[in-house]
Amino acid sequence: MRGDRLVSILLLLQAHGRMTAKELAEKLEVSERTIHRDMDALSGTGIPVVAERGQNGGWSLLEDYRTDLTGLKESEIRALFVSPSLHLLDDLGLTRTTEEARNKLIASLPSIVREKAKDVWNRIHIDTSSWRKQKDKTASLEMIKGAIFQETKLAITYERADGEIDDRVVEPLGLVAKGELWYLVAAKENGDIRNYRVSRIHHAEKVDETFQRPDGFDLAHYWSSSTTSFIKTLPSFEVKVEVAPQTLSRLTFTGRFARVLEVGERRGAEWIPVTLSFDTEEEAKGYMIGFTDQVKIVEPADLKQKVLEMAEATVSFYRQME
Repeated sequence: MRGDRLVSILLLLQAHGRMTAKELAEKLEVSERTIHRDMDALSGTGIPVVAERGQNGGWSLLEDYRTDLTGLKESEIRALFVSPSLHLLDDLGLTRTTEEARNKLIASLPSIVREKAKDVWNRIHIDTSSWRKQKDKTASLEMIKGAIFQETKLAITYERADGEIDDRVVEPLGLVAKGELWYLVAAKENGDIRNYRVSRIHHAEKVDETFQRPDGFDLAHYWSSSTTSFIKTLPSFEVKVEVAPQTLSRLTFTGRFARVLEVGERRGAEWIPVTLSFDTEEEAKGYMIGFTDQVKIVEPADLKQKVLEMAEATVSFYRQME
């Protein structure tokens, strides 16, 4: 792209002092005519490029002119300016700091790419929040963040997945945002590293004791390995169904967790075979009854009877209330 080439010309002149059009053309694999057009473009944007004739002539930048840009391509500059997740930045108290840092970065760019970098904000926006979902409370996040950077132990009161609450002292190694949820990655007193959902930390306070981070600990690598192991341990309840054509697109937009494993070919004009996966049978039952006559259970056969019993119990309950 031309923008990348113009930046490359600036960096080459900055590194070598003076280069001929031929040398630049060879470096960038374009014609000398293209280099002359590029120099006109740079000059037109206010970059002080100077042509010197003669045996030792060539193109150079005015003395003392330097750009703070250090080898970034136009695509790399765009990557730096893609909008981050604003609600996660807000959780960390970094919204204003991030904006100020980006403004400083823009000011350091050559004018030839500055407007393109700014325009990324108007073309790509990332929103990782979900529709209508209530945000998890993260009251302890600021305390946790401080302890991570100060390498100070934390005393936390934590609610486990089974509802039990206990107190423990941990060594906070990092924070990870998974979707809208924050997780604290921390080492236990025996050195084992565990993940703690921040919204389940009822109370956190720093302990007057520092710790040494594990040698070579890489947060991103650890999280990737941890989530891969976690997914392998998840329970799975598979169900084969037939779905009414008009309902197929709604299967994953119910508010219930369901994975569509396979969609088969339509059988006539009536039904489409689909294989679904749930974590538990209870989730599958609630999911099926919600679609009434739009989804037919094929396998497992006993699930049909269980959904029927659930429906009959629901009808009986509301009739008693009349």
